[in-house]
Amino acid sequence: MFMGEYRHSLDAKNRLIIPAKFRDELGSTFVVTKGLDGCLTIYTEEQWAVIVQQLEKLPSTKKEVRQYVRFLLSKATECVFDSQGRIQLPQVLIKAADIDRKCAVIGAADHIEIWSEEKWDAYDEEAGESFENVAESLTEFLR
Repeated sequence: MFMGEYRHSLDAKNRLIIPAKFRDELGSTFVVTKGLDGCLTIYTEEQWAVIVQQLEKLPSTKKEVRQYVRFLLSKATECVFDSQGRIQLPQVLIKAADIDRKCAVIGAADHIEIWSEEKWDAYDEEAGESFENVAESLTEFLR
């Protein structure tokens, strides 16, 4: 399970260090794509295969399905680590997540999220203010 928050910066070649704790769980090859809420999402190969299988079951006759599948898959890229534990992020993904240089790398259970540090700080502050209310409303799903 991925958990924790780490701060790193993109270098001049758009490479980002992924924490060693996450690298061990990711494996040698993994997928990075545009995520929800303005972040990038990293999935293991196994998790990505499950997502693709789920997408294939959706009705392609629905416009929203086609739109979501196109968007998610067109932004997806297969990645590997270099010898220093870095990944190179394509410019299209950097732009999609509005990343300048500083990043927050977040463990989110079955995946990892990469946020612009500024966006993450704003999101974290806002989410923190409503954490108890959200937790209370989610209790019905946890029974």
